[in-house]
Amino acid sequence: MKSILLLRSMIGLVCLLLITLVSQAQSTRTLTGRITDATTNGGLPGVNVLVKGTSQGTTTNADGQYTLNVPANAATLTFSFIGYVSQDVEIANRSTIDVSLKADDRSLNEVVVVGYGTQRKIETTGSIASVKAADLVQTPVANVAQGLQSRVAGVQVSQNTGAPGGNISVRIRGTNSINGSSEPLYVVDGIQISNSGGINDVSPLSTINPNDIESVEILKDASASAIYGSRAANGVVLITTKRGKTGATRVTFDSYYGVQKVNKTLPVLNAAQFAQLENEVFKNNFYPDPASLGEGTNWQSLIFRQAPIQNHQLSINGGNEKTQVALSANYFNQDGIIINSAFKRYSYRLNVDHRVSKLLKVGTSLLGSYAINSGVTTGSETIGDAGVVTASILGAAIGAPPTLVPYRADGTLFPFGEQAGGQYREVTNPLNFASVLNRNAIKRTLVNLYADFSILKGLTYRASFNVDLQSSLRDGYSPRSIVNKADLNDNSGSGFKVNTNGLALLHESILTYSTIFNQHHSFKATAVVASQSEDNNSNQINATGFPNDATQNEALQLALTRTVTSSRSRTRLDSYLARINYGYKDKYFLDLTARVDGSSKFGANHKYGLFPAVSAAWRIIEEPFAKNISWLSDLKLRGSYGITGNAGGLNPYQSLATVSAPNPGSDYNINHTYMIGINPSGIANPDLRWEKSAQADIGLDIGLLNNRISIIVDAYHKSTKDLLYVKGLPLSSGYGTITGNFASLENKGLEFAVNARILEGPLKWSVSGNLTMNRNKVLDLDGGTTQERFITAYSILKVGQPLGVFKTYVYDGINQTGESILPGYDGRLGGLKVKDINGDGTISAADQVITGNPNPKFIYGFSTNLSFKGFDLSMFLSGSQGNDIYNAARLSFEMPLGQRNQLAGLANRWSATNPSNQYVSGFQAGRLPVTSQVVEDGSYLRCKNLTLGYTLPRIKGLQQIRVYVSTNNLFTITKYSGFDPEVNTYAGSNTAIGIDNLVYPQAKSFLGGLQVTF
Repeated sequence: MKSILLLRSMIGLVCLLLITLVSQAQSTRTLTGRITDATTNGGLPGVNVLVKGTSQGTTTNADGQYTLNVPANAATLTFSFIGYVSQDVEIANRSTIDVSLKADDRSLNEVVVVGYGTQRKIETTGSIASVKAADLVQTPVANVAQGLQSRVAGVQVSQNTGAPGGNISVRIRGTNSINGSSEPLYVVDGIQISNSGGINDVSPLSTINPNDIESVEILKDASASAIYGSRAANGVVLITTKRGKTGATRVTFDSYYGVQKVNKTLPVLNAAQFAQLENEVFKNNFYPDPASLGEGTNWQSLIFRQAPIQNHQLSINGGNEKTQVALSANYFNQDGIIINSAFKRYSYRLNVDHRVSKLLKVGTSLLGSYAINSGVTTGSETIGDAGVVTASILGAAIGAPPTLVPYRADGTLFPFGEQAGGQYREVTNPLNFASVLNRNAIKRTLVNLYADFSILKGLTYRASFNVDLQSSLRDGYSPRSIVNKADLNDNSGSGFKVNTNGLALLHESILTYSTIFNQHHSFKATAVVASQSEDNNSNQINATGFPNDATQNEALQLALTRTVTSSRSRTRLDSYLARINYGYKDKYFLDLTARVDGSSKFGANHKYGLFPAVSAAWRIIEEPFAKNISWLSDLKLRGSYGITGNAGGLNPYQSLATVSAPNPGSDYNINHTYMIGINPSGIANPDLRWEKSAQADIGLDIGLLNNRISIIVDAYHKSTKDLLYVKGLPLSSGYGTITGNFASLENKGLEFAVNARILEGPLKWSVSGNLTMNRNKVLDLDGGTTQERFITAYSILKVGQPLGVFKTYVYDGINQTGESILPGYDGRLGGLKVKDINGDGTISAADQVITGNPNPKFIYGFSTNLSFKGFDLSMFLSGSQGNDIYNAARLSFEMPLGQRNQLAGLANRWSATNPSNQYVSGFQAGRLPVTSQVVEDGSYLRCKNLTLGYTLPRIKGLQQIRVYVSTNNLFTITKYSGFDPEVNTYAGSNTAIGIDNLVYPQAKSFLGGLQVTF
């Protein structure tokens, strides 16, 4: 009986379901149509078509056509598209609805993100630049900063290394510090993060997926950035991730796959030439028949490879009037063009916004990532000695004797000390570096929670809670198997583990009041109270002396010797800030900003700092005399002045007297017993404070021909004082140095940016370009005591000069037969000759002069985009002009001391029968003097990206399918002889810049991609 009742119930449910489906089918109808540009009559792709008041809708295809099933009782369709005026159209009894959308000049009402809020673009009085998401990911980048390169005037992005996930340096309007940080502050959905790291480190920004970013705003002048106070002297980069939008749910799959290869290799001597040189240097017949050796081993071909790169992302976006959701998952994997280097990242993003009531809205932003970086060491900081070929895989590959072989007969690595009778035991097999474990696994989670309360009309309160949680585990192991057998001992084999954890918490209470009175006056006031804390800790264990390589660093307890270190720090920053924005008739604007920061890093006498700013703008286009100029569509004059701070160079507890334990192995020996003790390590400085920048800016925004052409010009002057500088102390103090606010410098420059929509018909063509000229100068180092100081063996800090200029002897050719050789340097017949600048007949330090400037005269970028029907073509160029590079690698590989290979030019070295005036003869011992010979022009023009795409005709069930092919770093025009002109061995250093000692080169890549929207 129960079975019969159950069967009847099921039949009833099925009938009910069928009746419902039939009734729904009968109560819907299909609408079609085409959406066009009212001016050009061309189809508009991607227009949102919604049944008004619902989330039911679709988007148009590449030709502007759409098909939409709507309820029978639907009354109105809403058509909306960025850059056009939205339209509501009555459906009535029509089945075909064609609509022409009129262009909406969003240059007037476009909203840009500013600190703690938004503004209409016409209201901005400071210097703010925006980068679109499409431009940001036009090239396959692992780091958001890479996507900014040459996109914005006034922003210099240097890819210090081409290693996957590698270090990036960003300078906004020049370098603003000497010993502190010059990196800007990054704010991701309200979460404040910093970028830092050395040449072989992973950039913190590489943990953030660039595909999740909606827009990037760069706050360049003091009025725009002063709202961030003591962290804003280097500029601020505001990153907004993609959020859910009201309307039909959209699912997007974006994928590309490609291959990478090295742009160039350096020509070196082959085996026959190397053997001949060795015989000359050591004056023996070690190689009886050099010519028979031929080409020998090509070591560069063994370390470079064709490497894959791939990226896959699935995104879901949609919502209704109450709740909007954006969700994405991403996988990025880039193998390096040097063996054993790679960067892999898994990431996800969830953004939710929900309106609880008319008075309350809540939301969250959640970004998580897990990144794994496998690295190899490049970029040696030593010059002219064996360290170059033992500390870097590139140095080892260039210096490796081509007469040796990489592997034994059994396929294992063949240490050089076991070949050629041990002649080359001090040189390293380049493949050793690929056998060394150097892995860093990084977990990072960024969380923002907010609640918006509408208190009264125009008055809102936002409570924002932010978390930046990260941890990393770094593994390293150098195996016994790569050590020469004769050198194996109890300490062979070394490994380490480093675990670091960081937690940053930030709470902000933001009160905003906005109103318009007497029709023409707009007023907005913002007040913020914020408190931020950062907790960091690390634990490290190092071990040497392993019995074998079986466990690598996973059983450090097996090692003979182990040392442990640990650290912990905490900082706090409390802030109080206010901003007033006033406007009159959309013609005159005035902004006032002030922020007070109190930091635990500062000295007792300077715990708090005030950072004020003022700016104004005059929209001249609103004046009667300007409105009558038909070809002029916008004209605005801007001016600003403000003071910002930089606390990035201060370490926790640096203002206090500190003590420390000695380094492992440096314990005290008391009565023949080693004791661990603590010694004073730092002197207190209660006056230690933030670095302070005062900046003035004047700008002009011009729109021509209905804003089809826009021009932005800015001129700025920035003076930075109270710079952190390490000053020497008398020995009687018991300390060698003290860090204090002693130095000062200035930056001044011009910025130009142009955007033009040249064609807007069926064939669309737009171009954009920017150019930046910045000049910096050191004004003071330590209160006048020091006028000049060497930073490296060839770069200096000098009052009155730019940062990091090169100071060397002046190259004067080769000492020839019959010429007199001046005393004072290692001069010899067939050796390098330097100029006697002061004419005293002796070569000394007085003969060193400034021979190069690593700072460019200007940097620039250019992009062009063409589209016709379904096809699109884009190209992006970037360049630098007038900067010098110190090619330090040449000091090692144009110095024929023996036992290491040399650059190919040494085949034309000096001899009695070949009096070359460029390359020295082979010689044992001695060193080349540091001269201008290796200061090279580092100017370049690079094709960063060339992309050809095609959007397929509309396919049922799919909103859009686009396929494309792309190439990156296609060509580089330069006179520089090294691997890559975009380089710096010292990574983010403010003073040792423009130096190349064999840094990981950038790759050329070719890839194909697919973008599908459901």
